[in-house]
Amino acid sequence: MALRLYDTLTKQKREFVPIDPSNVRMYVCGPTVYDFAHIGNARPVIVFDVLFRLLRHLYGETHVKYVRNITDVDDKINDRASRDFPGLPLNEAIRKVTEQTEKQFHADVDVLGCLRPTGEPRATEHIAEMREIIERLVKGGFAYVAADHVLFSPQAMNAANSILPRYGALANRSLDEMIAGARVDVAPYKRDATDFVLWKPSKPGEPSWPSPAGISAPGRPGWHIECSAMAWKHLGEKFDIHGGGIDLVFPHHENELAQSCCAFHADRMAETWMHNGFLQVEGEKMSKSLGNFVTIRELLDSDKFGGHPWHGAALRFVMLQTHYRQPIDWTIEKLRQARTELFTMSLAAGNANSVAQFASEQSSGQPQPIDREIVEALCDDLNTSAAITRLRALTKDARTDASAAKKLLGALKFLGIMDERSIHYFMMTGPITDISVGNIVNQRDDGYTIERLRVAQANNRTERVAELRELIEGWGVDLRFLADGTWSIEKKSGRQDSTIQDLIEARTAARARKDFKESDRIRDELAAMGIAIKDGKDADGKPVTTWEIAR
Repeated sequence: MALRLYDTLTKQKREFVPIDPSNVRMYVCGPTVYDFAHIGNARPVIVFDVLFRLLRHLYGETHVKYVRNITDVDDKINDRASRDFPGLPLNEAIRKVTEQTEKQFHADVDVLGCLRPTGEPRATEHIAEMREIIERLVKGGFAYVAADHVLFSPQAMNAANSILPRYGALANRSLDEMIAGARVDVAPYKRDATDFVLWKPSKPGEPSWPSPAGISAPGRPGWHIECSAMAWKHLGEKFDIHGGGIDLVFPHHENELAQSCCAFHADRMAETWMHNGFLQVEGEKMSKSLGNFVTIRELLDSDKFGGHPWHGAALRFVMLQTHYRQPIDWTIEKLRQARTELFTMSLAAGNANSVAQFASEQSSGQPQPIDREIVEALCDDLNTSAAITRLRALTKDARTDASAAKKLLGALKFLGIMDERSIHYFMMTGPITDISVGNIVNQRDDGYTIERLRVAQANNRTERVAELRELIEGWGVDLRFLADGTWSIEKKSGRQDSTIQDLIEARTAARARKDFKESDRIRDELAAMGIAIKDGKDADGKPVTTWEIAR
């Protein structure tokens, strides 16, 4: 079936025809690694992960190359490095910040069900390619040197009598409109207001490299040239798809397109340009000043948004319900609805026989058919909202039909929402067979601790699971993880019960001989163990001491 995608450059939805079907190539702008990624950053990661999955399905896994860059040279990175590692040389501090932040980014988007791209190049590893492109632009008359800067001239690009696209075509703006409303730096060495930096001198202590174009002072690249260089290095002068958020259309992607087309004398950099819409939170633009700025990590691990952490599958499900080109309003209510729907879907798809059969077929290496209507929806400009509608229909059928349950599970896995392993986490319960143990849990749980454990385990947050386990076992119970991924809560071992009883008998003996100091000491020892004791009398009027887990 034909894949149709909306191209930002031509403003049309048209059939996607790869340059080389045996080597389909896609580039997506990735993170600037200076802090935790926020939920807005997650949208393009999820959107283009779905496209990556679809392309692999249509053309074969080995015939699709997906490159998502890592920007590791940026003023924000420099500031963070100086703040967090003031005693280290700046370059060493920068490396620590970028390596740590990259690991955080991967850990978070992995939980969102995203496949790793084929390649993740770092900007700092492609300085040679940046210099080469800059040299070509200067030689071709599209860039010039001024005050140890190299600047690109959109005026020169539009004046060229060649196959080059018009500067501003991607953003659908004229040069006058861009001068009036663009984010442009005013500098005396610029020939025109729209000229932008390809290379600039480094300030003392900043990262620097030998400059191109005969500049003697060391310097550093501008933002836009980085992606042109990495895309060229890994995908060639022209490739199939370039993606990112709509906020990147201008100036970043407009400038990328200009640099690459002028350097390689081409009419296009990418055959198709795709951009996902904006994300707002509870009806407002996300910002720290409004207090609605939320990171992926906070959604997965903390109580900041909605009073408890959320399963990564719920985050992905919310994203997929809105078409990628439309704006999305991120709300707590949508997360709650997603969690409820996913629980229903997991019950429908989670028939033990269906899951076992599906897992067996997967491990056999045989290609599994994907529901045709799901694929058709995605082939219509990545219509994930229609795909979700189809999931709901499959869920209804799967309640009574084992083959439909297997088809539902396959669709959930294809969309990156759940697979035969993670599907159990939405059905996961912690069996508490002993009423007294259940009472202990009900007395001590704030209503969300057990839920936090379920989410942490589903999100594969091992450190958080360990913290919650220690907290729960502090209630005086044993938390045991079972082989199927579920868990049980049981009484503390008989050995501990015996220890408690021995201490109580020792205290009773101390009280009988009026050694109240020893009696108080034992009471305090029991309290430190989380045990509350109560003195009373039995039916015969004899002293008796009972105990329970302290509230």
